[in-house]
Amino acid sequence: MSKEKLWGGRFKESTNELVEAFTESVSYDKRLAPFDIAGSVAHVKMLEKQGILKKEEAEKIISGLNEILKEIEGGKFEWKRELEDVHMNIEKRLTEKVGPVGGKLHTGRSRNDQVATDVRLYVRKEIEEILELLKNLRRAFVKQAEENLDVVMPGYTHLQIAQPVLYSHHMLAYYWMFKRDEERFKDTLKRVNVSPLGSAALAGTSYPLDREFTAKLLGFSGVTRNSMDAVSDRDFVAETIFNCAMVMMHLSRLSEELVLWSTEEFGFIELPDAFCTGSSIMPQKKNPDVSELTRGKTGRVYGDLVAILTVLKGLPLTYNRDLQEDKEPLFDAIDTVKLSLKVNALIVEGMKPKKERMREQARKGFSLATDVADYLAKKGVPFREAHRIVGELVSYCLDRGKTLENLSLEEFKKFSDRFDEDVLSLMSVEGSINSRNITGGTAREQVEREIKEIKEEEGF
Repeated sequence: MSKEKLWGGRFKESTNELVEAFTESVSYDKRLAPFDIAGSVAHVKMLEKQGILKKEEAEKIISGLNEILKEIEGGKFEWKRELEDVHMNIEKRLTEKVGPVGGKLHTGRSRNDQVATDVRLYVRKEIEEILELLKNLRRAFVKQAEENLDVVMPGYTHLQIAQPVLYSHHMLAYYWMFKRDEERFKDTLKRVNVSPLGSAALAGTSYPLDREFTAKLLGFSGVTRNSMDAVSDRDFVAETIFNCAMVMMHLSRLSEELVLWSTEEFGFIELPDAFCTGSSIMPQKKNPDVSELTRGKTGRVYGDLVAILTVLKGLPLTYNRDLQEDKEPLFDAIDTVKLSLKVNALIVEGMKPKKERMREQARKGFSLATDVADYLAKKGVPFREAHRIVGELVSYCLDRGKTLENLSLEEFKKFSDRFDEDVLSLMSVEGSINSRNITGGTAREQVEREIKEIKEEEGF
């Protein structure tokens, strides 16, 4: 018989064991236990306030819930698969501890609004932790930039050398990527931090609940306005996983560069030994496995995003059991992004640029060509004409095994009489970098100003 189930009164047969295995979620949703208990305590306090529970009943239930939380935290709680989920396990244990009064915990509440509340509380806490991890990573990029202000490297487009840039400028580009990630999570937090508790199964309850009271106790900024939407809404789950996917995409872009930069062919950086591994057969190898795995785990989080969107795409209102499938991709995405942020912050903090190699490569690939074209344009040559002239200059150099830097003024003048002595001052990576204005001043001054503003805003 199904009488052992808290919902078993309507059933005449016991649940098939395969169904129990197929439908249980306690194996993974038990991580919601602290949030489930917090929500239950707030609910009980509200029921007492409204006169639905007597004071002694409320105190007994809350005491029992607190004891259960200690059992869980101490690893002494026995999770039972046949009780399906975290909510039923806790409620069953409560009745064992405090007797029939424990059955009053569920007054005016459904598992539908209960789980929606639990997941919101969980996501809120996790976002707050992710925000701190993002800040740590951004701090590492600022530290790299500040410690290497004069390091020159080639900037790339299409993975071809484009123009010389400052390594510090490159590092701060990643700062802004992860700053946008922070903004996305903070914006999501606004939609997470509303309480669905009191929506019951889908249409509210006949009990005189005070939803604002429980929302305040749980630190929510307000309550949901439509009970049918409240119990079926998992937009905030999808949005959180999307934000995690964006973070992983940014980490994957960083990882790709670190993998390339640490090769013999590039030779731009030395990764810290503690974050690399060796080969089982080749003793000389130093493999950037953490960066490679970050790229790989990015695909995993993308899979989490596709999973939640697929779960939601065909669901009618309101609650459907499909929504149980929201937790595993959510948990996985959050766990993966948190660990990835932690380890990558340490890699960024510990990596060392190989300054001479970067500088040597920055001079290659006719990286000064754009500056020469701009020079002509400033002398009154239409830019498209200047572009053609410099293209011919590059072709001339290629035919003769020369570079722009070692051309004489006479050679420049063969291609345009607008060239003068001052063009020679551009023929260095420093001259190139400092000729380009982003926010005013030399390249170093621009980066120093950017770092100063960031540090003031972030409190680094």
